[in-house]
Amino acid sequence: MSTIIYNSERKSKSLVRMPTLFAGHGSPMNALENNSFTKFLTTLPMNLPKPSAILSISAHWETRGSKILKLEHPKTIHDFGGFPEALYKIQYPAKGSLEIADQVIDLARLHQVEADASWGLDHGTWTLLKYMYPQADIPVLQLSLNQNMNFEDHLGLASDLKPLRDQGVLILGSGNITHNLRRVVWDESATPLDWALEFDELIKKALLERNKSVLLGKEAKYKSLWSLAHPSLEHYLPLLYAFGASDEKEQVKFLHEGMQLGSLSMRTMIFG
Repeated sequence: MSTIIYNSERKSKSLVRMPTLFAGHGSPMNALENNSFTKFLTTLPMNLPKPSAILSISAHWETRGSKILKLEHPKTIHDFGGFPEALYKIQYPAKGSLEIADQVIDLARLHQVEADASWGLDHGTWTLLKYMYPQADIPVLQLSLNQNMNFEDHLGLASDLKPLRDQGVLILGSGNITHNLRRVVWDESATPLDWALEFDELIKKALLERNKSVLLGKEAKYKSLWSLAHPSLEHYLPLLYAFGASDEKEQVKFLHEGMQLGSLSMRTMIFG
């Protein structure tokens, strides 16, 4: 497990061009734990410009059609079961932004994004932000994962959102580079599984090279590895938003890497 600090001067102005960010979020229990990953999250904002708002694309909001959360006061969603009571008591009372929701609808009009008031901030969002911005003083929105889209569609929608970066909006993808709950080892000291390490390294290399063929799953020789790493794709897709909203010349910087529970990659990275 290692953390690499992104060494840039912290900026106080909000309307600077924001980088894009992808973070592994792992188990909801991270919201209660003091481990290397949560310690890293508390230091991460010290190395970022302060956002004017955060647009989160979480693995845990899948819809038919694309939806943008348009609420002045989004609720905190505890979208899990069987965890300690303390986890359900956590609230993240960030405001939303009706204005930015409308901008997302306009920017992504070719993808027919619709306003939604039925969702809120799910654990893919608030388990990260409670450490990064504990005061909940930055507006937060969520964009859903449209189940009718393929990889290229998600990448195209992400590209449409690039202008938000120039308004100080942090585009945050939240998922995991590897995510197969059937292969999780329920032991915090578990040795990382070989296939999880292999897929994590494959995607790391592809990101460094901006190799879209690999990132979009077009290499047939990795088919069996994909099926192990992602029996379903919702935890991978948020990565395409951080990547797709970046520019061709922007290099990825890996800020944190490591495995939890044997097979959950907690790799976190920034573009720009």
